[in-house]
Amino acid sequence: MADDFLGRKMEEYFARKATPQKRYRVSLMSLLAKNRSHRAYDSSFCVREEQLRQLVEAARLTPSARNQQVLRFRLVQGEEARSLLPHLRFGGGRLEMHYPPEGQEPNAFVVICSKEQGHNVYIDTGIVAQTMLLRAVEMGLNGICIGAFDKVRVREMLELPMEPLLVVAIGRGAEQVEIVDIGEEEPHAYYCQGERHIVPKVRVEDLIIK
Repeated sequence: MADDFLGRKMEEYFARKATPQKRYRVSLMSLLAKNRSHRAYDSSFCVREEQLRQLVEAARLTPSARNQQVLRFRLVQGEEARSLLPHLRFGGGRLEMHYPPEGQEPNAFVVICSKEQGHNVYIDTGIVAQTMLLRAVEMGLNGICIGAFDKVRVREMLELPMEPLLVVAIGRGAEQVEIVDIGEEEPHAYYCQGERHIVPKVRVEDLIIK
């Protein structure tokens, strides 16, 4: 009896192992919906260098104008990240909110720089930044692109050999962000509603030129 019982259990075990497990894939649309700008972060979570390197790996695979690949990336963590904060402006559309809240600052950044100048550089920068943030969301992280920063001070502080174009903050977001649909003529500015951060997005039918 015991032998039969154990035999059946072993057969069931190996049958389960042989059955392909269903894998749940994250769709691009779900990543896009989750990829919202976060201005407050969980200070108990520290982004690791390996996680930042994975973002650069995603950037490396991103298309580049004429495949010139002129962008370079400075990883910023720890004390350097804390020193960088005073030279960045979060939430330019809501300065009265004084983002980030004290104690909820991001503790890691990727500073995007370029070896060259020109129109294509800024196109590449936008594509790369979006790709990095989508990868961050896929990894369970959040972020925000910061274009309002003191380029001179940031370049001096980080001893950058080339011009910084954009700062991408990375961390684990501490905000509840929601998207709401709006018409073309309605206010576009984001706002807070209790604990929720509301992001208005124009409806598809209003975006298509007819």
